[in-house]
Amino acid sequence: MDTIADKESRLSWVLAGLAGLVGAAAFTQTGGYFVTFMTGNAERGALGFLQGRPWMATAALLLTLSFVSGVVVASLCRRHFWVNHPHGATVLTTGALAIATVVDLFMAGWDAPQLNFVPIIFVAFGIGALNTSFCKNGEVSIPLSYVTGTLVKMGQGIERHISGGPITAWLGYFLLYAAFFVGAVAGGIISLIITNPQMLLVATVISAATTIYTYSSADRSGVLG
Repeated sequence: MDTIADKESRLSWVLAGLAGLVGAAAFTQTGGYFVTFMTGNAERGALGFLQGRPWMATAALLLTLSFVSGVVVASLCRRHFWVNHPHGATVLTTGALAIATVVDLFMAGWDAPQLNFVPIIFVAFGIGALNTSFCKNGEVSIPLSYVTGTLVKMGQGIERHISGGPITAWLGYFLLYAAFFVGAVAGGIISLIITNPQMLLVATVISAATTIYTYSSADRSGVLG
């Protein structure tokens, strides 16, 4: 159980919660755009054109492209600029959310009922960058918003536990999933109270606080380095 609750695990729960919160904010404030669910965007991209809904397909593909761009940019920065500063991924996420907030304020104003699509492109970029927070040997070791993969690993761990393995075979994946779920619930609750750029601003502030936490818990201790 000690390995499940180590510093890296606790940090992964915080960042997964952030991913869930931001994903929920984007989904609820746009009428259904995904910034964490790239499987859904792939299906929308494929089916949108077949169903005569080219805008839906185009939007899904643009969000996917932005997400992948966030991964690429964060990975390049990690390799060349912040080798010893693993909180850099959350800095990129916070920056992307801040840009999204400013763009939406400019496009729609403070009290608009929903987010525009353009700011969501920046949000998807930020989530892509966030997923590079945990890397080992140049590969992502803990994908924060890839819930499908987390559940598959959890299911395999449950089988190992049933077959005589330790509870740690699946409990860590369950806690990661639970953190994402709690973050999504929190984002949904907040979205019932405030709307549009107000929600983006709250997400930016929370992301900035998470960046500070990542710096203090990861950079100083070398957890992610």
